[in-house]
Amino acid sequence: MLVGGIVQGVGFRPYVFKLAESENLGGMVSNTSGGVLIEVQGPAKAVESFCNRLRSETPPLSRIDSLVTEDIPAVPECVHFTIEISRNTTGTNTIIPADIATCADCLADIREPGNRRFGYPFTNCTNCGPRWTIIDRIPYDRAFTSMAPFAMCPACRQEYDDPRHRRFHAQPNACPTCGPRIRLEYDGRLFDEDTALQETARLLAAGKIVAIKGLGGFHLAVDAFNQDAVVRLRRRKNREAKPLAVMTASLESACSLVHISNDESSQLQSSQAPIVLLEERIPGEPNKMASAVARNHRRLGVMLPYTPLHHLLFDHLQNHGLNTLVMTSGNSSDEPICLDNDDAREKLNRIADAFLLHDRAIVRRADDSVLQVLDNRPLFLRRSRGFAPIPIFVGGSGPDILAVGPELKNTICLLKSDRAFLSPHIGDLENLPAYDFFLETITTLQGVLECEPEIIAYDRHPGYLSSQWALKQKVAGKRLVPVQHHHAHLVAVMAEHQMKRPAIGLIMDGTGYGDDGTIWGGEIIAGDADSFTRLGHFEPVPLPGADAAIKAPWRTAVGYLRQAVGEEAVVDLLPESFGDKAVSAVLEMLQKEINSPLTSSCGRLFDAVAALTGRWSEAHYEAQAAMELMALTSLDEVRKAQALVEITLDPSLVLPTAPLVTAVATLVSQGADPQEISARFHRSLIDLLTQAATVAAQNSGLSDVVLAGGVFQNEILLTGLSDSLNRVGLNPRRPEQAPANDGSVALGQALIARAQAEN
Repeated sequence: MLVGGIVQGVGFRPYVFKLAESENLGGMVSNTSGGVLIEVQGPAKAVESFCNRLRSETPPLSRIDSLVTEDIPAVPECVHFTIEISRNTTGTNTIIPADIATCADCLADIREPGNRRFGYPFTNCTNCGPRWTIIDRIPYDRAFTSMAPFAMCPACRQEYDDPRHRRFHAQPNACPTCGPRIRLEYDGRLFDEDTALQETARLLAAGKIVAIKGLGGFHLAVDAFNQDAVVRLRRRKNREAKPLAVMTASLESACSLVHISNDESSQLQSSQAPIVLLEERIPGEPNKMASAVARNHRRLGVMLPYTPLHHLLFDHLQNHGLNTLVMTSGNSSDEPICLDNDDAREKLNRIADAFLLHDRAIVRRADDSVLQVLDNRPLFLRRSRGFAPIPIFVGGSGPDILAVGPELKNTICLLKSDRAFLSPHIGDLENLPAYDFFLETITTLQGVLECEPEIIAYDRHPGYLSSQWALKQKVAGKRLVPVQHHHAHLVAVMAEHQMKRPAIGLIMDGTGYGDDGTIWGGEIIAGDADSFTRLGHFEPVPLPGADAAIKAPWRTAVGYLRQAVGEEAVVDLLPESFGDKAVSAVLEMLQKEINSPLTSSCGRLFDAVAALTGRWSEAHYEAQAAMELMALTSLDEVRKAQALVEITLDPSLVLPTAPLVTAVATLVSQGADPQEISARFHRSLIDLLTQAATVAAQNSGLSDVVLAGGVFQNEILLTGLSDSLNRVGLNPRRPEQAPANDGSVALGQALIARAQAEN
């Protein structure tokens, strides 16, 4: 039999070995690039019992997705069951295992005096440790990982060869005698493994910034309670305002910082160990968290230690009274995280005071995953370490597809049979290092999965680097399929829910190239992977300066207000904080229609409303104004709030922005505070989108409503609108396995390209 799924690197072969022994069966089990191959022979009842138990008693980290059986002739002399060496066959059917957080057994090993792995920061077993970040190719054998240079000592080899040991064929298996080592570089001095962690803890306690080589790249770490140190990290990294994630020693220490539900606790302590966005207890107050960590946000990104190195470092930090560190991506500006020691020394030397390094190579990058728990289900902001490249099962079959994603929050997707392999987070393709990472990821995913599709899907936007790369592949004989951005958002959610019938889509984001050449982003569409129809949208508004307005929401506010009240009335309704802005120049730009493309973007509407409160005239990172406006209110307050204005939609389903913008500007001029504006604006938007979905449902006869796009990272809008749609008898569907933002676009592109190919 050939078993496909998550069956390599998770203790599956020793599980099969013990299962066969318990049934007194002969035969063998072997890894192949097509899955795990099993041959068993013995009494019919024993073989039947083995097959039944194979699915029901699997190891916790494994997953059987396919099982193909075939009768073969018995071999009389085969009375024992063995584990054979891996076989290189074609047709990869196995799933590449993701990186797994340290298990309880290995954690006990590194903290038990006298254990030969006491204090060893690379301890792992079949149930935990690096996988994706050290694999060069399948089958998952040590020779094809970055552990190949480390020859196992006799003790490790004995564990590795013993099918009854939990380290049997644990490919990263190592100990202090034979495995990787750490070292600290600081101020021209070198500290070896005996003192590196102790000295690192001392430096962090003294307010120093340390670059730490981790599982899928580097982190920059600093004491999360030291305001001066956090501000210094922000200044050096040129990250003025975007929230920073923290790693805290334990669930108990996390509870002193944030509120944690049972579902959130499960995510924090899961084998994936993501960053979870959690509501702060009293932001910036008794917990003494540095205010610079996540200023103007109600939630804090928290993760727990997920490698032995992290756990041991926190053990040393406790001697200094520290239990929480800022742990942010080890990169400069918008580049990918640093991968190797030399890269980090070169790119982080102006940020970090010291470098905690090790000599195990990281084969490929994997940023920390980020999610939030809403209604007991995850909402991903970034799907990466621990989750990718575990596939999303989308059902059906068809030609293999490579989808290369959009410009921002890029991921790529390789669609193979009924499995969509969504890559780890790549990032914004706005510079050469990020573009190189994009190319590297395409090569990696195709190589590991032994698949080079003839069909490539890409975003219709001609300026995206991913699209430009795709267009160059036409000379190589590839078939190219352009996909509209918001159509891809719709189909991505439909695919992960395996929805068979067309659906309505409320697709709300910041930008996307529309079929009419304008910038879309507040769309009511209906369709499936075959096609879509634009049923409605937000009123198009000129965006002065185009992309420049994204970083200057005051420009957007001027454009929206001019559209709402006319040019002569604009200045009287602008907040005082606009006094030093070149408002007249922007008005002239709009009047002459210079670099002012039309946009229907819901994200830009959020920017305009936020800027009109007088608080967010500039943005230091994408969607800052919208996120911080949301943080001023709560769902309970929104439910109690009065809408800004009553709006009745006409049959054209063009959602007006002018009444909303005029009402906000008027309220601000009358002294309303931003908290009130936030609550009333959210309430208005929920009411307006509910009305739009109801009209769309009546016109189309559809009842499923997909909520997708980066705006739906807004927990108030997503939860409030879902509840409202349920109340009017519609069925909201939201992302759960892929991000709501552009990190899911490649998934939708792949399914649309397959549908077009089949038609």
